[in-house]
Amino acid sequence: MLAVVIVSWNVRELLRTCLASLRADLAEGAPGARVIVVDNASADGSAEMVRAEFADVSLIACHHNLGYVKANNLAMRHLGLDKAAAEVQDSPTYVWLLNPDTVVHRGAARALLEFMQAHPRCGLCGPKLVNPDGSLQHSAFALPGLIQLALETQPWLWRFRNTRLDGRYPAARYAGPPFRVGHPLGAAMFARAEAIRAVGLLDEGYEMYAEEVDWAVRMKAAGWDIWCVPQAIVTHYGGASSAQASERAECLKWASRQRYYYKHYGPLKRWLAMRLVPRRYRARRC
Repeated sequence: MLAVVIVSWNVRELLRTCLASLRADLAEGAPGARVIVVDNASADGSAEMVRAEFADVSLIACHHNLGYVKANNLAMRHLGLDKAAAEVQDSPTYVWLLNPDTVVHRGAARALLEFMQAHPRCGLCGPKLVNPDGSLQHSAFALPGLIQLALETQPWLWRFRNTRLDGRYPAARYAGPPFRVGHPLGAAMFARAEAIRAVGLLDEGYEMYAEEVDWAVRMKAAGWDIWCVPQAIVTHYGGASSAQASERAECLKWASRQRYYYKHYGPLKRWLAMRLVPRRYRARRC
């Protein structure tokens, strides 16, 4: 069984479009799938819209904004993914964490399900993402290292942005068969419940940003594979919620990265990484 989790905050119209596209795709590719929307105390009528127009969707309406990671974990706990499978009735086999600023193309759910069923050691995968104009959006990345951090923060290296040095995969890879990656973009992560139970839920030390990288690292360490499946296509608008609080979002991005460095880098690499973090964001509370 598949469960789809969507965490939303003040993006009612995008959420409506996302749910409509998802409903159409699941009807063909994953009938019987559960859909859960966690509304993070939106003030734009998002929760009311879901109740009125998507009666088949389970709504968790929060009284305050939990943040992206805690809200996803709330839904996964609701699904029993923090417990052993034997302890939970009707526990899903797969969970798709989907952003509300996405449009699911027909066949996406089926392609991801069939890939996971054919690759039992895949713990986490993602679809091919495209921009609203249909152009390719980088959908997966190599695990971040010091080179990627330097390319982002040092202007004299910016000519190498969006290259293989920057953790990007060649565009041609997205026109071919599935391929192994460091981590998928968090906008549409498709995870195996068994892998989630093996490594735990998302790390709530991240409010948002870098949580998908952390998850992928933990899954790899536990022996799971990470893939991109280009045959599944999802349009991703990007940043619709975070743009409403752009300065705080930028602060959270760097706070999350620093948590990732401290958690997964050794002392020397961590020290070097911290020298590259913009000074105004070092150890700053957001």
